[in-house]
This record gives sequence, C-alpha cells and structure tokens, in this order.
Amino acid sequence: MVTGANTWIEDELAGCRFGDERLERRLSTLLDQMAGAMGDSIPLACQDWANTKAAYRFFSNDRVSEGDILSGHFAATRQRVAATTGPLLVLQDTTEFSFQREHPEKIGQTCRVNSGQDKDGRFRMHTVCGLLMHASLAVTTEGLPLGLGAVKFWTRTKFKGTAALKRKINPTRVPIEEKESIRWLENLRRTTELFGDPGRCVHVGDRESDIYELFCLAQDLGTHFLVRTCVDRLALDGNTTVDAVMEEVAVQGVHAVPVRDAKGRVGTAEVELTYRSLRVLPPIGKQKRYPALILTVLHAREREEPADRPRIDWKLLTDLPVLAPEAAIETLRWYAMRWKIEVFHKILKSGCKVEEARLRSADRLVKLIAVYSLVSWRVFWMTMINRSAPDIDADIVFTDREQQVLDFLVPDKAPTLTGSNTLGIYLTKVAKLGGYLARRCDPPPGNTVMWRGMARLIDITLGSEIAPQLVGN
Repeated sequence: MVTGANTWIEDELAGCRFGDERLERRLSTLLDQMAGAMGDSIPLACQDWANTKAAYRFFSNDRVSEGDILSGHFAATRQRVAATTGPLLVLQDTTEFSFQREHPEKIGQTCRVNSGQDKDGRFRMHTVCGLLMHASLAVTTEGLPLGLGAVKFWTRTKFKGTAALKRKINPTRVPIEEKESIRWLENLRRTTELFGDPGRCVHVGDRESDIYELFCLAQDLGTHFLVRTCVDRLALDGNTTVDAVMEEVAVQGVHAVPVRDAKGRVGTAEVELTYRSLRVLPPIGKQKRYPALILTVLHAREREEPADRPRIDWKLLTDLPVLAPEAAIETLRWYAMRWKIEVFHKILKSGCKVEEARLRSADRLVKLIAVYSLVSWRVFWMTMINRSAPDIDADIVFTDREQQVLDFLVPDKAPTLTGSNTLGIYLTKVAKLGGYLARRCDPPPGNTVMWRGMARLIDITLGSEIAPQLVGN
C-alpha cells in the first residue's frame, strides 16, 4: 500500500505488466519505501528484515527486467505528452555510474583514467568499474519534465580505448550498428514510436549526438532533431565545408544571455547569431548509403574572449527552419533546455545516491537504478511544476492530510480564503521543510530542498496518522 505523498505511484505503475501480481505489488511497495527514504540504503528504506529480503529477491529475480519496471512509467509519460500541446523536446544524454567492488567483473567497466604517476614517473592507468545509462527525457518548451521515453543500460566487459582502435581501423568506415553510438538512434526510434506524433518531437542532443545516421533516421521517421555539431562536414557541391560556408555569412542578430563566471557571479553576455540553410553531405565512406540533406546551421558566438570564463561558441545543426532572429533565439533556448537531463542525472546521483548502492552485480544494479529513476523524475517534476504551473489545485499532488500537516508546520503569514491555496504555496511549504528560506531575493526552490522536504513530510504525515492509535483521538 502506498502512503500519503506517494499516491502518485499507483498511476505511475498502472501500465506495468509483469505477468505476476505479486511482483507488481512488491514494486509498488518498494517504490513507496524508497521514495520515502530518498538517498538511504535499502535496509533503512525497508525498515525490517522481511521487507529488505523481499527487496533483494525482487532485484535478483530473473523474471524482472528494467523494462518491466519502467513500462508503466513510459505509458504514463505517453499520456502526459498527449495532454500537452506545442513542440515536445526529447532530451538525450548518457551518464556513468561508478562503483567500488572487490569483484568488478560482475558489474563491468566504463573507461580508463589516469590515476597519477608511480615512483619512476610512469603514468598509471586505472579501469573504472561501473555502468552506463542512456536516457531520453521528454520536456515541454517551458522545461516541465513529462517523464522518460526510453532508457538503455549497458556496461563494457572488456575496455577498448578509442585511440587504440583508431590505429587499426577508420571509425567512420564502421557501420553504426556496430558502435555504441547506435544507442542514439535506438532511443530516437523508441520515443518517436511511443509518443505517436513524430512531427511534434524535437530530439535534442550534445556533440556526442552529432551522427549523420541519426539525421537520416529522423528524416525517415518524420521527426526533428537539434544537436550541437562538432564535425565540419562537406557542404553544397562537396568542394567546401560547413564551417567555410558559415564564415562568409554576415551576423544576422545579437542576443543577450545570462551567464555565470567561475565564482558563480551572474552576468550578461552578447552572442552574435549567424544561420543558414544549406546542403550537407554524408561522410565520404557512407555517401553510397546515405543521401545529402538540407539542414539549418546556427552559430552563436561571443565577439571577444571573456577574462573570467570560456567564450560562448555554440554550433547547432537542425532540420528545423530558422528564417529570422526570433526563430534563432527560440532554437537556442530549446537547446539550452538540454541541461534538464543533466539535472535529472544529478538527482539520481546526489539525491538517490545510486553510486553508494551495495548490490553486487550489473543486472541487480540496473533494476535498482530503474526504480530510482521514477523517484528522481517525480522530484524533478514537482520542482519544475512549481515554476511552470504554480496556480493549479494543490489536490493534484497533496492529500487533505498532507495539506493539514503543512498548514500546521508552515502556517501562512496572512489569513487566506478557504480553498484559495494553490500548488505553488504548498510546494514552497515543502521546500521550507527541506531548508528553503523563501526570502524575497531567493530563487525558486530547487531539487535538493524539495527531496529533503518531501522526506520529512512523509515521515511527519505517517506520524500524524498513527498518533491517534497510540494516544487516542
């Protein structure tokens, strides 16, 4: 049974199909426990040996997969997407989870890093034990996270350095199906099929997603993409490159963007905008397989190099038309939304503390991360809905008992009319439980104070429910 602030779990898991009702009930109970003890260990979240043992059995069950755990959430995301209008940004990114284990071979490897020099001055290389996760997060153009649309987990059983591979083979000649980068295409295809409205989706990725095969797949599926490009491809008739063409394009607008320096001080930077639609050719080794495409190139660059931070220099590539400075600014704003998936990953690591988990094998850790992904999305959603739709009814998130508890713990400074309290008011009260000061100069509450406040609210609400049974009404 889910409790109080975790009643959202019922809706989020309604689409799960395990084929065994006992597994569905266990997932509901487990998600309720872990959402109420975010960042704590499994034994602390489960509270007793019976529930802890049941959790371990769930994660070790061969009949349970990360796809089963997330299937209900994917269905709920599709419903939330259908309930919104306008462009939908599908943010893709990869993150790594590192672990320390006596037997790292049971989990796998992610990369090799330089761990310093030995006594003789020779560099020592250290292989990192861990997992990789590639996720697609659907957000509105206002930044509200609607949920995950696709997730792929993998690990490397034997690490092969990219530099070593380049000595033996040209990476551009390797089919995309034989590369790890195929994950970008797989997630694009899955989310496009899940949401069912390709023309509405804009798939956003960083420089790692600058893959020509992805551009062609997006065209085949009738969907759109917006990526930060790092490859200077052949353009026009093949006798020039994209960068050479863009150097001849005059500045078409100037846009002021807020920035922070290394000390966190807020300032303003002016970037010059240049954009053009042109014919882009595939890599030479793949021109027989893929066609040339008409794409829009958008550059945003500061005029001078700042003294206290790196210069802003964005080179974006998209199949969307950019015909005016206003459209260029809107496209830049959409790409800036890509940071939302970085925030989601931060909640997973800093809030849920995934990397502190002690499960010993990759398959069990993957299932745990899938459960934590639901918790992280919920925290992120509450943080952002407080900014995008603070005036809606508080009943959409909080029960009557929870609202009573919040009113008692964080009373309003001024009397309010009955029924006039909105979601924004109660989410601010939750943030105050988590340490938010709510001063006039403070920005809106962030994810950290939200997950701290929700954990306290769950505990206090539970105490208020059992207190009458202990001391009488």
